[in-house]
Amino acid sequence: MHESSSSFHANKDPQTLSTEERLLRNPSVSLDAFDPQRKAPFPSPKRSQPQFRRSNRQSGGEGGASVLSFQRVPSGPNGERQVSVGTVWAVGGLAPVVSGVPNGRGRVLGSGTNARLYTSSFANPPPISKAEFDTDRHEGRLAQALSLDRVSRVFEFRDRYSLSERIRTSSKDNLDTDSRTFWNGTKWITIRTLPFAPFKVLDAPGLRDDFYCSVLAYSPTCHTLAVGLGSLLYGWSELQGVRLLAHGDKQGPHLTSLAFSSPQGCKSILAFGRSDGSVSLMSLYEGLSPRFHLQQLCPVACITWRPVVEARKSRNPNMRGMLVKTEDLLVGDEVGNIYYYAVEWPEAWEVARDHWSGSTTLLLRICVHTQQICGLSFSKDGSTFATGGNDNLCYLFDTNTVLDGISCNPGSEEEAVLGPDGIRRIRALTGDSQIKEITPGAEMRKWVHGAAVKAIAFCPWRDGLIATGGGSNDKCIHFYHTSSGACLATISVAAQVTSLIWSTTRREICATFGFAQPDHPYRIAIFSWPDCKQIAAIAWEGEHRALYAIPYPGGPNESKTSKEGGRCLSRTSQEGCIVVASSDESVKFHEVWSGSQKSVLASSGGPGLLGGSDILEGLEGIDKEGDVIH
Repeated sequence: MHESSSSFHANKDPQTLSTEERLLRNPSVSLDAFDPQRKAPFPSPKRSQPQFRRSNRQSGGEGGASVLSFQRVPSGPNGERQVSVGTVWAVGGLAPVVSGVPNGRGRVLGSGTNARLYTSSFANPPPISKAEFDTDRHEGRLAQALSLDRVSRVFEFRDRYSLSERIRTSSKDNLDTDSRTFWNGTKWITIRTLPFAPFKVLDAPGLRDDFYCSVLAYSPTCHTLAVGLGSLLYGWSELQGVRLLAHGDKQGPHLTSLAFSSPQGCKSILAFGRSDGSVSLMSLYEGLSPRFHLQQLCPVACITWRPVVEARKSRNPNMRGMLVKTEDLLVGDEVGNIYYYAVEWPEAWEVARDHWSGSTTLLLRICVHTQQICGLSFSKDGSTFATGGNDNLCYLFDTNTVLDGISCNPGSEEEAVLGPDGIRRIRALTGDSQIKEITPGAEMRKWVHGAAVKAIAFCPWRDGLIATGGGSNDKCIHFYHTSSGACLATISVAAQVTSLIWSTTRREICATFGFAQPDHPYRIAIFSWPDCKQIAAIAWEGEHRALYAIPYPGGPNESKTSKEGGRCLSRTSQEGCIVVASSDESVKFHEVWSGSQKSVLASSGGPGLLGGSDILEGLEGIDKEGDVIH
C-alpha cells in the first residue's frame, strides 16, 4: 500500500511523517493550523466567499472575550488553492497580556531585552480562592436549574459597598498617617497613602474625550493654567480666576494641543494648535490677540517648546546681525511630520519702537514617523528631544546634530502675510528644497513599543534617563538609557499610559492611565526609581479615564496668606501636585507627593539594576539613592 494512503500508527517515527500527516495527526484538527479545536470542513464547490462567525472560545491570556474570526476557505473542486483570508486571525478583543521571561534567579525579564520586568499591584488580579470557586460553581448550577441568564446578571451586579464608600472609608482611615506597613508573607512592605479625592476640581464642559489631545498647559512665568475646551481656549489662575483667551466656532476646528514657552525666556508665549492645521502664538502679557499664525498642511497633533533659549542673529531690519534670544518650537501633525521653528519674539516696547513684530522661521522638517505624532518632549537642558508616534515608535534626537548646518539668517525662505485683522500670518514653505529634512537613520536612538507612544518624560535630576509609556496594546512604562539606548526596566501597569511626570525632589515618577485591562479603578500611580516599586495609587469612581496630566506648582497645604510665587510656601506647595484632564469633562488637582520626604528618598540598600557595581552604574548614568538629589 502506498505510504500516503497507509493507516496512521502511533508508534510511527515522527521523522518519516509527511506534512499532511503531521497536520492531521489528530483527527479533530482542522486544516487551519492556527485553529486546532475546529474540525476540518468538508470541501464544497458552492462556497466561494469567506464565512464569518462569532467565536466565544477562551484562550490563555485573552480573558474569553468575543472576537471576530475568519474561517479558511477549503480547496476548490479542481484542487487549486483558493484565495486565503487566513492572514487576519482576529479582530477586536483584548490586547495580549504582557509576559516576561524568567532569568533563572527568581526574576523576570522583558521579552527581547535584558531589562527587568516589574508588575504593579493592580496589573495582576488576585487568584480566585477555592471557596470563591466553589461558590461560583454552585451559583452556576442554580442558574442552570432555574434557567437564569448569568451574563446579564453579572452586568447588573453591584457590590454591597460602592467604590465611593470605600474611598471615603479609606480617606478617614488615612487622615492621620502618611504610610502604612504590612507583612506580605515574606517581608514588611511600606506603602504611602494619598488622598483619593482631588483637593480642587474645575468643570470643563466641552473637554474632548480623546487620547491624542493634550489640552493642558501651565506657565510658571505668569502663573496661569491654559485649558482647551473644544474650539475655545480658557485661562485659569488662583488670583484672576477664569478668562477666555481665544474664541472659536463650536462647529469649527477644535484645539488639539497647548504649550507655553520656556520659563528661561520669560515671554509666556502660548502656542495652540487646531484640527485644521493652524498654530497660533500669543503672549499672555500682551492681551488676547495672537501675534503669529502658522498654517500647516495637515491637522496639528502635538506641540512643545524647548525649555531653554537659543542665541541667534536677529531678523529685525534695524538690528541685523545682532544676537538675540529666540525660542524653539516643535509642531507635529497627524501624518507623522514634525516641524522645527525658531521664534523671535521682541518685547512690546521694541515692537512699538521698530514697528517690527518678530519672526517665525521654519528650520527643518523631521520625517521619521509614518503615523500621527502623539508625544514630543525635550530634556531639561534642551540638548536632546524625543518624539512618539502612533506607529509605535519613539525616536531620540540630538538637538545640535539636527540643527547642524542651519543658519537662521534673513535669507531663509518664508512667506509673511498681513491679514485684515492685523495678525501677521507666516506661511511655511514646507515643500521648499532649502528646508532641511531629517529622514530615518539620523536619530540617536529608536525604541519600538507595542502601541502608540504619547507619554514621554526626561528625568530632571538624572541625565540620560528617559521614561516612555505605551497605549492600550503596550500597557507598560519603559525606562531607557539615552547614551547607550539600553532598556533599564519595564513596569507593567495593565492600562493605557497617558502621561508621565517625574518628581523634582524625589526619585519617583507619577503615571496616569486611560483604559485599563484587566479592568481596575486606578488612574494615578507613583513608582520609585530604580527599584520600580509601587509607592501609591489613586482610584477613581466610575469608568472615567485620565486623558492627560501636567505638573502644577501648588497644593492643598498652602497657607492662606501665600499665593503662587510667594515666599512662604509649604513643602507640598514647593513639590507641587498634578493637574489631570478627565474624560468626565473636568480638570482635577491631585496631591501625589505628600508624605515624609526622607522615607521616600532613603534607599533600600538593594543591589540595583547592575548587581550593585558602582563602576557599571556610574557608566550607565545611574546614581544610588540617597537622602538628597544632587
